[in-house]
Amino acid sequence: MANKGGYTRLKRQMAPNFWKIERKQSRFVLKVHPGPHSKSTAYPLGVVLRDILKVSSTMREAKKIVTAKKIKVDGRVCSDINYGIGLMDVLEFVPTGEAYRFVAKDSDVLTAVGISGNEKSSKIVKIKNKVMVKGGRVQYGFHDGKTIITNEQMNVGDSCIISLPEFKVLSHIKFEKGCSALVTKGENAGVIGNVEGIRDGVFSLPKRALLSHADRSMELPVEIVIAVGSELPAIKV
Repeated sequence: MANKGGYTRLKRQMAPNFWKIERKQSRFVLKVHPGPHSKSTAYPLGVVLRDILKVSSTMREAKKIVTAKKIKVDGRVCSDINYGIGLMDVLEFVPTGEAYRFVAKDSDVLTAVGISGNEKSSKIVKIKNKVMVKGGRVQYGFHDGKTIITNEQMNVGDSCIISLPEFKVLSHIKFEKGCSALVTKGENAGVIGNVEGIRDGVFSLPKRALLSHADRSMELPVEIVIAVGSELPAIKV
């Protein structure tokens, strides 16, 4: 009989390069389920608990934590051990209130940064697309797969600070000259700089942003840059 449920694991050697796991410890590792983030840009929740935060020593222990509804992702209880944890997601332990935001840092695509207080109830999302819907309103699609319909006028590439778990726009960050931006991929992942200018794309080159950081400037595709504040980061990243 055919397997119609799909595979829940993959070979360790095929896991994304940024995953901090032992490649030869065993043959298989959890696979990211289809969801808000692509499998190449996210960690499965079980791997986060066992290998990144190290709150469990085995995947069985991690599964018990998840099925006991002790984990919240973006303010909502998550019971899927294969759920993808990606850029800017907020993970919280319900019993203790301890929380982490996953951001690019020190050349790593995803690093858990401890947060507390009001930081747990907000996150930054990047606008990836927008479409007009019935009533003359605009639907915006964000980098984490979520969407929102609003009358507020924003552009693709801009960012929003949203409330969790209500998912309401608290403020709008324009992706423009002078804003603060975070590099999310590549050897400069985790660098926070100020946008000096934005160059339109041409046939052979994508749209690029000129970032200044410390004593150097970088020209990077806008796809790997996310606005995080008007002048300084609006939240902890």
